[in-house]
Amino acid sequence: MEDYEVEHEFPGLGHRTMCLNARKVFYKGGAGTTILLGIEDVTAQRLLAVEKDDLLRQKDVLLDELQHRVANSLQIIASIIMMKSRAVNSDETRRHLQDAHKRVMSVATMPQYLHASAARGGGAIDVVPYLTKLCEAIAHSMISDDRPISIKVTGEDGSATSKQAESIGLIVTELVMNALKHAFPGDKTAGHIIVGYETAGSDWKLSVSDDGIGKPDGVFAQPKSGLGTGIVKALSQQLKAKVETESGHGGTTVSVTHATFATKEDKAAEALRQAS
Repeated sequence: MEDYEVEHEFPGLGHRTMCLNARKVFYKGGAGTTILLGIEDVTAQRLLAVEKDDLLRQKDVLLDELQHRVANSLQIIASIIMMKSRAVNSDETRRHLQDAHKRVMSVATMPQYLHASAARGGGAIDVVPYLTKLCEAIAHSMISDDRPISIKVTGEDGSATSKQAESIGLIVTELVMNALKHAFPGDKTAGHIIVGYETAGSDWKLSVSDDGIGKPDGVFAQPKSGLGTGIVKALSQQLKAKVETESGHGGTTVSVTHATFATKEDKAAEALRQAS
């Protein structure tokens, strides 16, 4: 018998929880076996475990309340920014305020998707479903009904911690916003944005591609860049990932690669090279 717990009301001691362990003891000469029984009072440990579970539940409730309050506050801030953007006379100031409004809204809506995904996955975030929900929210808030631009998420199964998923979501938000702002000039320009997520063991690769007018390669390696580019670079460094851009007449692709990830095509090419 191993780690068998018994609860009992003992005279003079009260209710206690005892952990029992038993083993057979054998003797030379064929004598009968003896049972060696160990009894440990684990009442205090079990009470501490119950208190710990209660504290963890309280922490989750407080965290949910905090996230709810932060999201509401960000919604109020976004509304104030939008009101100010409508009141200013400068077109440049209005554009900056509208960009700020979109960023605040993306941060405000992100916790609800993270919380829902974590609740289903027991703490881990399923990245592709999370990015799908996030991009649907981005398209709803940033693409007007008469603008023929679509956002699609493709990828494989993969999970991340809540903190990692939040950084990945912010990167996607910035890259999609950059594509909407720069890749498709004119409100009537049609286009497609594809957000891809691939995994290889613990490594992953995130890509955001568009079929727009393109922009210079290596823009994320330039010492001076815009706010969105700076955010993507900083978040990628936190994730220990590198950022690369490829641009041409067919559009632009920005890739964020974690560690030594290699695509399936790269692996197939390497295997073919070794075989030959």
